[in-house]
Amino acid sequence: MPHGTLEVLLVKAKDLEDDDFLGKMDPYVILTLRTQEKKSSVVQGQGSEPEWNETFQFTVSSDDVTELSIKIMDKDTFSSDDFVGEATIPLETVFMQGSIEPTKYNVVNENKEYHGEITVGLTFTRERQSSRHGEEESYGGYKESSYRD
Repeated sequence: MPHGTLEVLLVKAKDLEDDDFLGKMDPYVILTLRTQEKKSSVVQGQGSEPEWNETFQFTVSSDDVTELSIKIMDKDTFSSDDFVGEATIPLETVFMQGSIEPTKYNVVNENKEYHGEITVGLTFTRERQSSRHGEEESYGGYKESSYRD
């Protein structure tokens, strides 16, 4: 099964529901792959059409990794941050193909209602498997020196 590095390109979001009464929302994203969590920068003043163009790397070392969870939040100064929506990206295709061009995924709220879309690209680099047999062959052995007296 897959073992290696998953690179996530967080591109942008579109049509996010902006609940801020004063000004525009300041969105950021929390990406979660099983127990690993990464957080994007906060995009100030772009409201419901934020652009990040940030890359994140996750280590895939378990066979039960099947999806990437993306949670979009709105950074608030004087109160707790607001949940905007989330998207779940299945990873089976990227594990098989190696990469997926930036693709739009639906963002849904806690009631599973459409709340916009997020564009994400994925690249999976498989960990190279070294064979025990190959390692043994590379050790020892006789190599004659080309140096002569």
